[in-house]
Amino acid sequence: MSDAQVEPTVPHRPHRLPEGTDPEPEAPAEPPTLQTRVQSPFSPNEEDLVSPLTLVLVRHGVTEMTTSRRMSGSGVPGPALSAPGRVQAARAADLVYGMGRRAWTQLPHVTRVLASPMVRTQETAAAVGRRIGAHVETEEGLKEVDFGAWEGLTVAEIVERDGEAIHRWRQAELAAPEGESIDQVGERGYAVVRRLAQEHAAACMAGRDLPRGIALVSHAVAIKSIVGTVLGMDPSRWGAIWPSPASTTVLQVRARYDGSIAETHVLAVGVPVE
Repeated sequence: MSDAQVEPTVPHRPHRLPEGTDPEPEAPAEPPTLQTRVQSPFSPNEEDLVSPLTLVLVRHGVTEMTTSRRMSGSGVPGPALSAPGRVQAARAADLVYGMGRRAWTQLPHVTRVLASPMVRTQETAAAVGRRIGAHVETEEGLKEVDFGAWEGLTVAEIVERDGEAIHRWRQAELAAPEGESIDQVGERGYAVVRRLAQEHAAACMAGRDLPRGIALVSHAVAIKSIVGTVLGMDPSRWGAIWPSPASTTVLQVRARYDGSIAETHVLAVGVPVE
């Protein structure tokens, strides 16, 4: 999507008038217009919107649980990133740093980092924070689904234990035993998006109406649930969204003056690190 950009102001250089000539009065400065303030030509009711908020959802790098294909939810703090996962985190951090600089030049620089409280996301977020020069803010709403009694099991082991329940869980028909359902994860994840939109709108209305970028370091199910909610998809279809480890998913939120969300654009899903 090609977003309109504000052109830099060129300093005024006065020219020399003939001697004895009265200078013409300077024309009053033109007030800001929608053409200079608006970043996206595809949003509704531009006159009622503040500048865009970009959310970069980063999935954590791989862990030993990831590579062994075992359920790793929010029921326990660990595991930590594996050695390959730490390399992925560094590459993801460089990708986030490059947004608005080397790539996605129409987007603002990312200046904040929020992360799930899990060890793997905190470690990934720390790499992002070091790269962009920001401290990590812990956000409970971004934690992974609680797999409950399925924590640490493979799909085959779950099928042996509970039959087709894992497939019904994937279709958002039930919660994991002693854990969460997919739609519950979507509710708390999207609540974070709504709150950030409100904070952004409040900052804009307080006199700093400019685009902002925030990185949200989270997990596979949490990210797909947020994207599915944004797209208005039925939760039974969220399983079709798959952000790979250390990938980035980019959302552009358009908030109204009162902080409510008018529209959210999905700019990319699951962009992998190189």
